[in-house]
Amino acid sequence: MPQRSPWHQRRIAFLADTTALILFFTTTGIINERFIAGMAWDQVLQARLLGALLMVPVARPYGLWRDWLMQRATRGRLSRLLWDSLALVSFQVPLYAAIIASSGASGSGLLRGTLGAAAMMLLLGRPYGAFLNGVRRLFGLPAGGAKPMSLNS
Repeated sequence: MPQRSPWHQRRIAFLADTTALILFFTTTGIINERFIAGMAWDQVLQARLLGALLMVPVARPYGLWRDWLMQRATRGRLSRLLWDSLALVSFQVPLYAAIIASSGASGSGLLRGTLGAAAMMLLLGRPYGAFLNGVRRLFGLPAGGAKPMSLNS
């Protein structure tokens, strides 16, 4: 198999991380916004469209952030679970709060939505990490965390 150029590797990594983030969090976002935050379907649609637009520029930086944090995890399940959850909550919850606020959530709905997202991301950190690694494998990339993929590789 021919060696890929660094530029090609970066493009593939960007596409893999973006695909994973959009697929996974569009689904979970709909559940949170409609059934936990109590947003109307038109607000959910607006939040998901805005979310998808915002996921494009943040997916790869999140992937790099996760890879960097996951270097601290041991092979143990609990360690990987904790570091994946920490990565997701620390990066995504502030962005998510801004998305639903700009889509019409306010007051207690904004608070419930943000807390719901934080709880979901704590629970979904490791499943998303595994999903991201699976998508990366489909794109012919190594899984992140153990050996981080960098912008220079």
